[in-house]
Order: sequence, then structure tokens, then C-alpha cells
Amino acid sequence: MMVNIVGGGLAGSECALYLSERGVKVRLFEMRPVKMTPVHQTAFLSELVCSNSLKSEMIENASGMLKNELTLLNSRLLNIANQCRVKAGKALAVDRNLFSQKVTQAVEERIEIVREEITDIRKFNLKDEYLVVATGPLTSESLMASLASFLKSEELFFFDAVSPIIDSEEIDKEIVFSADRYDQFDEFHQPKAGDYLNCPMDKNTYEQFQEALIKADCLPVEDFEKKHLFDRCQPIEEIAKSGVDAMRFGPLKPVGLIDPRTGKEPYAVVQLRKENNSGTMYNLVGFQTRLKWSEQKRIIRMIPGLEHVDVLRYGVMHKNAYINSPILLHDDFSSKKCSRLYFAGQITGVEGYVESIASGYFVGMNIYQELMGLEKITFPLETMIGSLFNYCSHSDDLKPMYANFGLLPDLRIRVPKKKRRAEKSKRGLHIMKEFLKGTIKQELNDAKEKDV
Repeated sequence: MMVNIVGGGLAGSECALYLSERGVKVRLFEMRPVKMTPVHQTAFLSELVCSNSLKSEMIENASGMLKNELTLLNSRLLNIANQCRVKAGKALAVDRNLFSQKVTQAVEERIEIVREEITDIRKFNLKDEYLVVATGPLTSESLMASLASFLKSEELFFFDAVSPIIDSEEIDKEIVFSADRYDQFDEFHQPKAGDYLNCPMDKNTYEQFQEALIKADCLPVEDFEKKHLFDRCQPIEEIAKSGVDAMRFGPLKPVGLIDPRTGKEPYAVVQLRKENNSGTMYNLVGFQTRLKWSEQKRIIRMIPGLEHVDVLRYGVMHKNAYINSPILLHDDFSSKKCSRLYFAGQITGVEGYVESIASGYFVGMNIYQELMGLEKITFPLETMIGSLFNYCSHSDDLKPMYANFGLLPDLRIRVPKKKRRAEKSKRGLHIMKEFLKGTIKQELNDAKEKDV
């Protein structure tokens, strides 16, 4: 039976590879380059548009816990990400062009790719075929209208923003220093090279920078309201407007960094992260923005050490769409109205790269289970993947959600506060290993004797 997947992003690509490697016939529809989105630059699958970072790999971090779970599940896209990594301290960051090229190549080797815009899901015969809608937060208006009509539901939305990328050639290394937060010195207390570049600000420079952001001209965005901004993707100018110290306790926090010129912690720090292994491009960490491009260039050049840099890609603001999953979807992300219609990725309410990959895996896995005549799978709530998707399926007031420890059940043992996250991760990974050993492994072994 054919599985049609609409959307060649992270979720769609992961789902397609999962199914095709198990012998399922898959057809992937991607509208680029026939029709481009406001933020994509290429026709490659799984193009990363907001940042090149897939966040921390540490188990004390929720994203790190999720990556560990996907490693146990042998996620295809996570494997590719590891092949394309660039140095980023304790985070997994990738050369975004290389990553999307490798994903595209992996999909092209196994799967039919149709380059056309899908505007109506009634194009597909849902009695004889499966359909996975993985069109992400930039789902076209025509397809959203079709979904709204089919599902009898109003569109929900929030806003997201993309950080600028600068050319490294004109970064002033006399001012900007290389260091990783809390890991700046070797055993002899000598400075060591870090994966991040840091632009230090004194109090006066910071206050002038904040004032410039507040007064800068922004591009108008239809339906823009602060209440629709997702908290962890707030544009830098919105953070600046929320309080004089808001940036210093957010993306410009100086904690754990020492300016080698002064031997002291700066008043504020703008961090730069590599966009590629060669280090010719850097993005401004936490600088999502909807400022006009001329304003972006002017304000970026106010940052110490960046007075003469060239902006290679300007930040932009765009609308992110998602559906009301708790009302519309079952636990396995299949539609309550049509059992062969599934949703994956950010359109379900998950937020973030790794979260989208996980949802694509989850949907692919459950379609395969159904094709094999096996029980659908939901992961234990102690796992990050289980608690995140449970939130999307059962939240009373769905808001786009990253992986976070607040989703996990409390520990049953008393643990010091500083160790609770690590303990939750260890618990979840242990439960995931036992779950895979006792459930999925046996079911997939049984499935080998059946024909798709």
C-alpha cells in the first residue's frame, strides 16, 4: 500500500526513510522549488532555516535526552546530522547546506519525490492509500484552508523568527574572544579556544544597544501580536522592549565568560556560533528578528567587534501554523476523522528540529505497525518522546512545545535539585531501553514473517 507524505522537511524526510527502509512504498511531495516559502533558500529537503543548532547533547538538557532516545531508535536524520556536525561546544550543530544535501540524497536513493504544491488533501484516495501531512509551520494558505475545511477546525498560529548570519572575515578578533561558557580555561588556568565567539559589552554600550533596538523600524507582519510569539523564539527587539535587563538575562547573558582583555565578566555578551566547519559564517545566537534589513545591518554593527561585518543572510519573521491536535488527533497522530490521515512535525504542535524528527519517526513507526497488523505504539511517559507527544495529544490548551523536563513525571525518589534533570534523563533512557527490548524488538521480529 502506498504512503503519500506531503512535506519534505525534517519530519517528512524521517518518516519517509523509516518506511522505505522497511519495504513500504512511499511517495514524497515537496512544493519547493516550484513554490518557495518566505524563508527557505534552496530546494533541498530538510533545509534548516532558523539556526544550524540542534541544541545540547548533554543528558541534563531536555534536547540532549531526546537525542539519546532517538539514538536508541536509530533515527536516520540524527545519524546524518552527526555526519555533518560543526564544533559548537556541548551542542550538536551542523553545516546546514551539507546536512540538507545528504538528507536529499538519502531520500532520492529510495523514494519517489514529486515536486509540486499540494493544495487540497482530497487529491488523495484515503480509502486505498495513507497520507502524512508534514508541511510544517510554513504550510501554504491553500493547504491550510483545505485542512481546515476537511477537519472542521479553525487554523491556529504563532510567530517565529530567523537569526541573521554574518561573514567572519571582518570580525575584530582584538575585541571578540573565543570561549565556551564555564569552560574557558585549561588545567593550568590558561585560556583555551572555544567553539563560540563572544562580543563583550560594557554597561554604556549595552544600554545604547537596547535603546537602538527599541527604536528601530520593524517590517510589518500580518496579524502580528505579541501574544502570538512563541516564548523561546522571541525576536531580539521584543526582548529589548520587555525590560532594561531582559537581554542580559536572556540571549546576552555574560555568566560563565571572562573577557581576556579585562580579566572580568562583561556586562553583557553577544555570542556567535559557526554556520559551517570552515568558520566563514557565523549566526548571532538568540537574535531572531523582524527588523528591516537596513536596521539589522546598522544595529549589528553597533556590537563591539562587528563594526565592519557583512550580513550574509538577514533575519526574517514568519507565520507558523499548527492544528488543534488534542481535538483532532489520536495518540498516534492519526486523524480522528480519517484513520489513514496522519500528521507529523511542527503542524502537530511540537516545536524544534529534533522534536520534528522524532514526530516523523513516531508516525512512520505507527503506520508500519498498522500495515503489519500489529499494535500501535506509544512511548512511556518517563521518556521525553512519550511525554512530548502525550502533551500534544492531550493538552487542554495546546501551545507549541519544545522538549522540556516539565513534561516528565516527578521522580519517586528524593534527589537534590541540581541532580533532578540528570536523574530524570537516566530514568527515561533506562525505561526506553527496556521498552525497546520488550516491546518493539519482538513486534518487529514477528513482522519480518509478514509482507507489506
